Amino acid sequence: MLIADEKRALPGPYVIRPAAGRHVWTPAALVLQDAILIYASLVAAYIMRYDFGLGPPIHAVTSFLTYQMLAVPLICVMIVLLFRKGLYQRSLNADIGPQLTAIVGSATVSVGILVVASYMLHQLEYSRGVIVFLWVGLIVLPGLGRLSAHFGRKMLYRRGIGVRRVLVVGGTEHGKMIMQSVRSRPTLGYDIIGFVDRRGESRVPDFGRFKRLGHVEDVPEMITEWGIDEVIVALPGSAWQDVAPVVRACHEQGIELKFIPDMFQMRLSQVHMDALDGIPLLAVRDQATLWFRLTMKRAFDLLVGCILLLLAAPAVTAAAILIRLDSQGPIFIRQVRVGRHGHLFSCWKLRSMHQRAAENLAALRQYNTAGGPIFKMRDDPRRTRVGRYLRMLSLDELPQLWNVVRGDMSLVGPRPPLPEEVDRYEPWQLRRLHVTPGLTGLWQISGRSDLSFDEMVMMDIAYIDNWTLSLDWSILLKTIPAVLAARGAY
Repeated sequence: MLIADEKRALPGPYVIRPAAGRHVWTPAALVLQDAILIYASLVAAYIMRYDFGLGPPIHAVTSFLTYQMLAVPLICVMIVLLFRKGLYQRSLNADIGPQLTAIVGSATVSVGILVVASYMLHQLEYSRGVIVFLWVGLIVLPGLGRLSAHFGRKMLYRRGIGVRRVLVVGGTEHGKMIMQSVRSRPTLGYDIIGFVDRRGESRVPDFGRFKRLGHVEDVPEMITEWGIDEVIVALPGSAWQDVAPVVRACHEQGIELKFIPDMFQMRLSQVHMDALDGIPLLAVRDQATLWFRLTMKRAFDLLVGCILLLLAAPAVTAAAILIRLDSQGPIFIRQVRVGRHGHLFSCWKLRSMHQRAAENLAALRQYNTAGGPIFKMRDDPRRTRVGRYLRMLSLDELPQLWNVVRGDMSLVGPRPPLPEEVDRYEPWQLRRLHVTPGLTGLWQISGRSDLSFDEMVMMDIAYIDNWTLSLDWSILLKTIPAVLAARGAY
């Protein structure tokens, strides 16, 4: 039984019920959908080549009945290829991009196998144009099917239909990172209800929006009573004795179980293979400090930053006029911020508050909603009328594009902190200063000021550990709808 002082209400309107099961219908429906669309691609290729006559003239026409002999082997081969690429498994990384890439690869291999098999068996002759149309169809039709299924699931998940409830075992750094990553992507269809910790350790406090629900030994009862659909274990390998009952309970009740690997707290993106006299070695590297990656990132910031600075000039000019008409004081303000490796620089912003706003900060500290060393307050009385809208749409930060061009900041990265904030950092939080601060980042597109400070730092660390140029592009593109929605902006 749960200990009385540990059992607390679930965060949200949950109804206690048995676990929802594995949703077997989802992969089965996808297999059926793909099979139908593969067959439709086969038929469409025949119609376009022989009935519509697209392509050069041909003398012999393969009968449609004979042509359909390709259907069964083609469907089987492509379904197997898609299965091997994980397209019929529910995943925490179910983005549509990798799915479409897998479809292109599977279609290419399937058509290649079909051509080679037909040539070797000499059982079927057909126009080469059919192969081209078939290859295009195998990409377009299943691709459109996946897009429809993807957006259909996202719509259902937003309404709470089919959402799986997840319990995280372990209040570790990795456990916190997985919780906030899942919470920031509601369209995955997972809902983190909270986490549990080990009884032998000191009490782990709540983590932002995520509640500490009890101890590891309570998990078997939680699975039954709260209808848990999935358990993610984020404990070190030394805690195997505590984890064993969780594994047994998940196995007995058919609950999906995932582990975060604990190999010296390393991520696979930070590891590469090396060897010495035939002895294999695992080398750990810090992506954020590799000169080649830093050079690419700086070139990207300089090119895109200059373009955005020119495009933002009219908006900055209009905002400057409104600021001047609305209240007294300078149009631009300059703040000292902490950059990479503790370097201090002047950060430029459009003024969104009344004069002497900094002097009134001490009286408002009790209303801080962010926690930690930073200050965030809804309906901050220091804001001007124009400033309220500037901050809502993040227009007050447009002058920081000049900092990006100068090299003080990057387009994407951790938020540049104030020196007095850094003075209050815990040792693990200082890691966010290992890279150049950014104009936008993971936490800005995942809730902005609605997140706690610890959650912000964890997202910054996740960005540092997993940085790629494509990730920067993705964050920049997602920043636009996040700003327009104004969620968590104040």
